[in-house]
Amino acid sequence: MSVTISPSLLSCHFLEMGADIKRLDGINDLWLHLDIMDGHFVPNLTFGAPVLNQVKTITKHKLDAHFMVTNPEVYVEGFKDVGLHNFTFHWEAVTHHDRLIQHAKTIYPSVGISLNPSTPLSVIPEYILGKIDLVLLMSVNPGFGGQKFIPAVLDKVKELNEIKKKNNYKFEIQVDGGVTDQNAKDLISNGATNLVAGSYVFGAPNMDYATRINSLR
Repeated sequence: MSVTISPSLLSCHFLEMGADIKRLDGINDLWLHLDIMDGHFVPNLTFGAPVLNQVKTITKHKLDAHFMVTNPEVYVEGFKDVGLHNFTFHWEAVTHHDRLIQHAKTIYPSVGISLNPSTPLSVIPEYILGKIDLVLLMSVNPGFGGQKFIPAVLDKVKELNEIKKKNNYKFEIQVDGGVTDQNAKDLISNGATNLVAGSYVFGAPNMDYATRINSLR
């Protein structure tokens, strides 16, 4: 099974975003990762629905939105027309998780949960894991690109994969933060099926993104 690579548009060349996205055409098993930040849950602001409405017109890759926001419930309806494949919210930002998952799954093909590096897997009841399509493990503290990978998250990936296999769950295990060719092999061997990479991909010499993506696989 091929591992999905999800280049994070947070690290693309913003004045050439359209061109950067087009450079990813023809690469298989690729999602476009979209970090939606509100300046409250994390100390940064990024793009919103108007930008994503343009993104969906120039790519056939699946759009993977990671909502680093205080009130993701509001965004479920607010982003329903921008062509998202996956809607991931932070466990730490929600009180009624089950209700939010049920609502989001009526709109989006895939719904995921994200955990900050210091949030243990034990906060998620196993019955919830049976309902979702993706678990995003942050391997940096969310809010900014270009940070260093936190090695302890590798054990978290392994633990989550053991839970997944024990219960025959089908969710993707996605890892986001500091992912490079130096840690991708270990992440994949421990169960990661989807790797988010921003600075590593979009920092490629001569904008050779395909070579960087292949090196992660």
